[in-house]
Amino acid sequence: MKTIVRAAVAAGLALTLAACSADEPAAPRTGGTPAAGAVQPSSAAVPALTATTVRTLAGTDTAPFDTARQVQAPPGWTVTVWARVPGARLLAWSPDGRLLVSRPKYGDVLALTPGPADAAPAQRTLVGGLTQPHGLAFAGSTLYLAESDRLDAFAYAAGAVSGRRVVADGLPDAKSPDLRGAYAHALKSVAVGKDGALYVSVGSTGNISAEDREAEPERATILRVPPGGGEPTVYARGVRNGTGLAVDPDGAVWTAVNNRDNIAYPYDGADRGRVTQEYVNDHPLEPLARLAQGRDLGWPYCNPDPDLAPGEPDSPLSYTGRPFVRDLQTNPDGTKLDCAALPPVEQGMGAHSAPLGLSFATAPGLAGGYGPGALVGVHGSWNRTPPRPPEVSFFAWRDGTLGPQQTLLTGFQLADGSRWGRPVMAVQGPDRALYVSDDYAGAVYRVTAP
Repeated sequence: MKTIVRAAVAAGLALTLAACSADEPAAPRTGGTPAAGAVQPSSAAVPALTATTVRTLAGTDTAPFDTARQVQAPPGWTVTVWARVPGARLLAWSPDGRLLVSRPKYGDVLALTPGPADAAPAQRTLVGGLTQPHGLAFAGSTLYLAESDRLDAFAYAAGAVSGRRVVADGLPDAKSPDLRGAYAHALKSVAVGKDGALYVSVGSTGNISAEDREAEPERATILRVPPGGGEPTVYARGVRNGTGLAVDPDGAVWTAVNNRDNIAYPYDGADRGRVTQEYVNDHPLEPLARLAQGRDLGWPYCNPDPDLAPGEPDSPLSYTGRPFVRDLQTNPDGTKLDCAALPPVEQGMGAHSAPLGLSFATAPGLAGGYGPGALVGVHGSWNRTPPRPPEVSFFAWRDGTLGPQQTLLTGFQLADGSRWGRPVMAVQGPDRALYVSDDYAGAVYRVTAP
């Protein structure tokens, strides 16, 4: 890659700008939670969600759980405040059955050790003194940890880490001299490919900072560090903020992307070129895309379009295989990037959903007729009227690809638009329960099927 990013594998081995959609929830197509309306699943085999009261354990019932809270969940499922973890972000299960939780705000990673049934887990600091730690991934007994400016590797054993090694450093963040403190998406995520390669998300510096595509190192990308070490290279570009990063059962890398804000109406008519709230509310969609070497997701020159026809963003299945349209503000004559040449986006979520954590529940997957699929924590919109509510979304894994979005857990937003919780990531545990981090409520939920 560029010399600023230095790989050291061979040598031994949240704050966002006002225009940042990383603080945004999943909009529903053929499922998902409409801004107002009933919750409907996308599969006839999956019943509609029902209201359930969130349970608390001893020591977990402080605010916001000093008031009874209700969520919508699959019928009969139980949602429990399993642990209180201020600033809880991304999650990973260790080989010995501990749940690791990153906390960028506190510069540490906690290890939660499950105990007796109906008891909160024991907590301890696994590693501290970090710079905005975020992404976590295991390859055997090696823990990979993405800080804002570097990728580290640790030897993990019996709930402790040792031998910190730098895998890649010089990753751009607010401390980068050329950025002078301006960085909207400094948090990084990491995933380990089936071939042992490492994939790292590098977000854009702002909403439409086109200079990121020419920067050294290039930003708004997914980087790849080859197996066994070597210099990081750009695997996919035009990825505004691919915080959601995971590898599917077949070995392909997927990303869930926080897309750009305040785009202009691109079609002919009186509103062409104007930024209107009505259009911004549902455009552009937030991609859930399968990556390959050299793929371009278009940002900021091309936007994935949820419309089957201009002005019809709510058409059924409109988030499956959607093409790109030219961005009139950054690519007015189409010379920056040929949007028609970009492969359609495999799946997506509503505009300003702010998908954060991404994981795969492999076979047999989730109970209740869901099966294997992708889990996405969606944070909730900031620049939509009315706001999209936060939720945990599910995308069924069938025939080597992902189906449309289904809402699995919602109800964190009240009728007046206020919120008491904002999910970040959901992962399936060794016990097949779901564990969901919430950085707003400062909690980790345990979600169990009957």
